[in-house]
Amino acid sequence: IEVQHLEALQRIIATLANKNEELHNFIETLSHLLAGVQVNSSQVVSDLEEEFDTLFSILEESKESMTNTIKQEQARKSHELVTMAPAFRLTMKPKATDNMTHLMVDFSQERQLLQGLRFLPVPRAPEIEVQDCMVLDNAVTVVWRMPVEDSKIDHYILEYRKTNHEGLPRVKDERCWELVDNIKSTEHTLTGLKFDSKFMNFRVRACNKAAAGDYSDPVTLETRAFNFDFDSSSSHLNLKVEECSVEWDPQGGKGLDSKVKGKENKGSAHLTNLKNMTRSGTPSPKRGSTTRSPAPRGRDRFTGESYTVLGDTSIDSGQHYWEVKALKDCKSYSVGVAFKNLGKFDQLGKTNTTWCIHINNWLQNSFAAKHNNKAKSLDVSVPERIGVYCDFDGGQLSFYNAESKQLLHTFKTKFTQPVVPAFMVWCGGLSLSTGLQVPSAVRSFQKTENGLGGSNSSLNSMAH
Repeated sequence: IEVQHLEALQRIIATLANKNEELHNFIETLSHLLAGVQVNSSQVVSDLEEEFDTLFSILEESKESMTNTIKQEQARKSHELVTMAPAFRLTMKPKATDNMTHLMVDFSQERQLLQGLRFLPVPRAPEIEVQDCMVLDNAVTVVWRMPVEDSKIDHYILEYRKTNHEGLPRVKDERCWELVDNIKSTEHTLTGLKFDSKFMNFRVRACNKAAAGDYSDPVTLETRAFNFDFDSSSSHLNLKVEECSVEWDPQGGKGLDSKVKGKENKGSAHLTNLKNMTRSGTPSPKRGSTTRSPAPRGRDRFTGESYTVLGDTSIDSGQHYWEVKALKDCKSYSVGVAFKNLGKFDQLGKTNTTWCIHINNWLQNSFAAKHNNKAKSLDVSVPERIGVYCDFDGGQLSFYNAESKQLLHTFKTKFTQPVVPAFMVWCGGLSLSTGLQVPSAVRSFQKTENGLGGSNSSLNSMAH
């Protein structure tokens, strides 16, 4: 009973914390809007005064110009009448009359125009149709409509922002709004996005030739994907590692203290550290779970001919996808996954805790799937980019041509521990692309394959 009460209390506290955060965000929003009203009101008053000053200036200039015209006409007629006096014997008909009606004005239409001065007609705020919006293949399609038809609308402006906060957008967020202008239809697709945040906020406004209207109510769409970097702190010393690239460096590690070699003891000390690493993170029962691995203490994680670098995030549930591209003239490389307790001398594909495809372009070309020191030659051309699909819960690891989505190979197994993306490079380099959704073509292929219950792998095994 006490446990139940404690759990209930924890739920209440969590709910109150969420409500407090929502209330704080709401108050921030109100304060931001109030400040915006004051600033914008002052601005439009200043703009209004400037416009009226311009009108007054035009009227004053017109008045002065027309008054000068009248005075010039008066002077002309006066001059003609005066110069006629000595010549009255020749003619008794005056050269000018006193009529000035040709210089009269009628500003009734202009007065009506001035009396009809109004604020510009501003379009109403659009409404985003959340049910029609789509997040697919690292693209987001946003669809909206106008609450009433407005033929005066010229274009729309779409704004978007990445965020890790669910729900209504916050006034103060880590990212700034980005803008797409001059959209002529009531939908727009953003393509080629890297999903390195859990969500994205969207809002849209309509514009006519004169002004932009209010923003639509913002919406938040989920954009989760698998993100990780190469773990430079644990790679082989002969690998030059950055966040998303790794290159073989034959000069790496030279000149370092050689005493480390006498204390390797087959990596037992480091295995203890890795066991501690596996305890971090709590898998989510609903979503694919990944965990950032803490960095080991030194760059002695892999040695000998194990030119290996791991990803810095482990997978313990869900479906995930990433892509790898070999740099030009790369002689040998492997791409796959491994358990985190991979030994420091172990090479990818040569143990029962690693699965990979291996490409060799040195002396004799080969393309093979490897696991537990067994290899299966792949009778397909090596693609420029390789897509890796890992279904942890389904026990499946598949490799694809990232461009055509042609299946290269599939391992069927049972992952008994969390796995990490794993890579081997020799005489060359790799570039990494993460923040990718599982492509729809891959999902469709997996459904078809799983429905048929087949696999093209001859290296299927149980991982212990």
